[in-house]
Amino acid sequence: MKTISTKVAIVGAGPSGLLLGQLLHKHGIDNVIVERVSADYVLGRIRAGILEQGLVKLLEEAGVSARMHREGIPHDGFCISHSERLERIDVKSLTGGESVMCYGQTEVTRDLMAARSEAGLTTLYESSEVSIVDICSESPAVLCRHEGQPVRIECDFVAGCDGFHGVSRQTIPEEKRTEHERVYPFGWLGVLSDTPPVHDELIYAKSERGFALASQRSPTRSRYYIQVPLTDSVDQWSDEAFWAELKRRLPSDISAKLVTGPSIEKSIAPLRSFVCEPMQYGRLHLVGDAAHIVPPTGAKGLNLAASDVSTLYKLLLKAYRAGDFNVMSRYSEICLRRVWNGERFSWWMTNMLHDFGDESVGGMDGASMARFMESELNYYLDSPAGRAVIAEQYVGLPYEQID
Repeated sequence: MKTISTKVAIVGAGPSGLLLGQLLHKHGIDNVIVERVSADYVLGRIRAGILEQGLVKLLEEAGVSARMHREGIPHDGFCISHSERLERIDVKSLTGGESVMCYGQTEVTRDLMAARSEAGLTTLYESSEVSIVDICSESPAVLCRHEGQPVRIECDFVAGCDGFHGVSRQTIPEEKRTEHERVYPFGWLGVLSDTPPVHDELIYAKSERGFALASQRSPTRSRYYIQVPLTDSVDQWSDEAFWAELKRRLPSDISAKLVTGPSIEKSIAPLRSFVCEPMQYGRLHLVGDAAHIVPPTGAKGLNLAASDVSTLYKLLLKAYRAGDFNVMSRYSEICLRRVWNGERFSWWMTNMLHDFGDESVGGMDGASMARFMESELNYYLDSPAGRAVIAEQYVGLPYEQID
């Protein structure tokens, strides 16, 4: 068996694992990343594209922000449409100058991969039989098989960045974790196309036919979504059918400007709210989707993962500099405060903008729920204070300071 010794073993080479590894490397903390799939497969995942200021600053601190600032699109606001109204939320003016960055998660991952490769840091792609052992000892380890050879990675700490279906969360005994979950009765059918965006900012659209989102990746590449039943499959939706339905859900003056074209990628993503408590057990710390999932309506998934990364990396710096690992016990408590806030905002936006049909929500029938949420949306859009609440949550609350 091959043995590797490091300070932090990171399971998962998605953006959270790569960002944590890059930040630790910048401060001289050795780390090794283990990933189940290939680098190309990781880059093939199409995900979110709105980055909060906190994540932008982390990427700057990690030294991987040059291309983001060169090619990303700063957004000072976004729009919510309903009943043919198009209401702009001016987040910059409502938050005292904060904004978000439109830059695809795939591009963030690509930049982090390039930085890690350039630094010559170890990443074991296409590793099988990954497991985490001895997490309640002072010497945990990650075991895997890489290139046909068994490998043992001995470390001080393990960061579980391997997503909802990874091994990290499952390593925590069932009786030691509590899982909160809400599965929504619909999904998002998403299409990526090489067409100019229909609007210069995102449009969250509420309609009688269901929710839609007009998003973008660049001035020439668009990302669009429509709410569909969970029983639908991608094969049921031709490009022509998708574009026709999207047009029905956007305001007519916006639909008239929509440029359509062949889809580059098309997929249906189910929506769920999920939180695992605690986010740590022994020397194992869960990061991002391994610990929590949010509906994409609030653009919080990648951003919550980034705040986990920030907390973990700052606690690790403090622990190694002070020689006191007891500080690591604060990780879950700090992260969960921000996680539950992001969960609440995403749940609220999802309830307010989607059509739940006949499903009972919180003990309320679908028709009553629709009337309450319509009133909710009108109140927040018609109130300066309401718009400020939406803007503050959308740009992201400040990261908690690690004293």
